[in-house]
Amino acid sequence: MRTACEDKAEQSHVGLPTQLCVGWRDVSRELIVRFMRLKSSIWVAAYLRRCQAEGVFGAVRRRGAEEAGAVFVKVSLLDGNAMLYVPAPQAVYEDGRPIDRFFVPASPQALPDQAVEERLAKEIRFDPDAWIVETEDRAGRHFLELPRA
Repeated sequence: MRTACEDKAEQSHVGLPTQLCVGWRDVSRELIVRFMRLKSSIWVAAYLRRCQAEGVFGAVRRRGAEEAGAVFVKVSLLDGNAMLYVPAPQAVYEDGRPIDRFFVPASPQALPDQAVEERLAKEIRFDPDAWIVETEDRAGRHFLELPRA
């Protein structure tokens, strides 16, 4: 099965968005398209701008790797509870959208702040390059892209 990008790449490389498709090559008549993902630092800056535009306070609590650090988003509900959104597993990514960032909630409902902080500490021990972004919204709005069920 071919993706839309592969079809476009076969037609002409000029038609491809240069920020998405960084190269391709013909390997035994099969087109291989390599995509470049947005740097974590740029994604975080854009996410915080989106939160600000919606009237939600957000801040970087921990800077991770500039290029490709995993991003964890804590949404404080300002009542002692919070939601934690973690990077989605690679299995949920669609072939046509390999550069998107999807998140999944760490639990189906809000957890006490202490439990969320313990989980974040565990994640940092596992991956010291990870980013932590925290927002505050009583309604729990997160503005993240969640995978379709």
